[in-house]
Amino acid sequence: MSDQELQEKDYRKVITSWVMYDWAYSAFATTVVAAILPVYYSKVAGAALTGNKATVYWGYTTAIALMITALLSPIMGAIADYTGAKKRFLMCFTYFGIFITAFLYFVTTGDWLIASVVFILSNIGFAVSDLFYNSLLPHVAKPEDIDQVSTRGYAFGYLGGGILLGVNVIMFKLISDGEMAARLSFLTVSIWWSIFSIPLMLNVKEPATKSKNSYRKNPIKSAFKNLITTFRDLTHYRQLFIFLTAFWIYNDGIGTIIKMATIYGAEIGIDTNTLIGTLLMTQFVGIPFAFGFGWLAKRIGSKSCIYLGLIVYTLISIAGYFMSRALHFWILGLMVGTVQGGTQALSRSLYSSMLPKSKTAEFFGFYGMSSKFAGVVGPLIFALVGQIAGSSRLSIISLTIFFIAGGFLLSYVNVEEGVRIARQED
Repeated sequence: MSDQELQEKDYRKVITSWVMYDWAYSAFATTVVAAILPVYYSKVAGAALTGNKATVYWGYTTAIALMITALLSPIMGAIADYTGAKKRFLMCFTYFGIFITAFLYFVTTGDWLIASVVFILSNIGFAVSDLFYNSLLPHVAKPEDIDQVSTRGYAFGYLGGGILLGVNVIMFKLISDGEMAARLSFLTVSIWWSIFSIPLMLNVKEPATKSKNSYRKNPIKSAFKNLITTFRDLTHYRQLFIFLTAFWIYNDGIGTIIKMATIYGAEIGIDTNTLIGTLLMTQFVGIPFAFGFGWLAKRIGSKSCIYLGLIVYTLISIAGYFMSRALHFWILGLMVGTVQGGTQALSRSLYSSMLPKSKTAEFFGFYGMSSKFAGVVGPLIFALVGQIAGSSRLSIISLTIFFIAGGFLLSYVNVEEGVRIARQED
């Protein structure tokens, strides 16, 4: 085997190991965030709550979780860049998230406050590890492969998360005690996340850093100083900043749909089997469509593909207002599956393409901060509108403004100019 063939084999191994982390931690996003915990929170942990209080409290819980990770993300990203510790921080927050997620097993009837606290802590591990995982993308993928590697990661995430959710659905069929089945499903997330994180930990190297030794002596102080400098210098990365703001807006709507869909469905009377079954279907529908978005991006560009996704999300939000039957939930879940992975994957790769490689974790910290702070607004508005109206139907339709405003701002992003500035920096 020639040296070139060996290099290509090693490259493929690294890429596969990187995307396997999406397979691993998507179990948390699927089983805990989207499918089982919201319903469990509504029917078990929040069983004593009246009216739509469980939905409202879940909205506030997700808003608080996102606010905390938004504050942590840019600081942790800056520290990681200037200590050369992206992978090490990834490992730390991964195993923190795995450990805390297992504690959901102990949440039982009436423990809505404990459920909220445990979810907030486990979400910190999940969300901050996601920051470091994303920051490795421009280091592991060749520039010409970055869209396809990113969409492949999302496809693997759909497959991995979908397989474990399928296992958990079978558990619900086999175990007569539904509460115990849910609690055991939370343990399976911790086990799955732990096992399938191993390839990345073994095969993806810590990226080199350009930081000086002074950063290593006092990384926290240096990170804060650099964070301030980066805020001041954002005008130099004007296209990146505009994209961040657009992403901040439209991803808020996407994230709110992911986090609130099942508990909204439970509120309007959709049965648990339909809720979880639809989420399972969405996972597997998302696999070919995530790959399809990567293929389409080569032909019409990432921005055009994102626009397509935002149009579909707008239609989903409008249709959600009129949803009343299980069939409606299945149809909307199908629509989400066609665009969710592709829209988010291409947002990640588009952002990566406009980043200077020496500041990937730091700028993905801003990416995480923008999406998390934005993510606070969506669930918060969802909860507030639902609390005022006494029903969440107006909450779901209010999300259309995020997709329309985000898409409008995205139209002002000059991707070619953003890439050129990033390469000059490198």
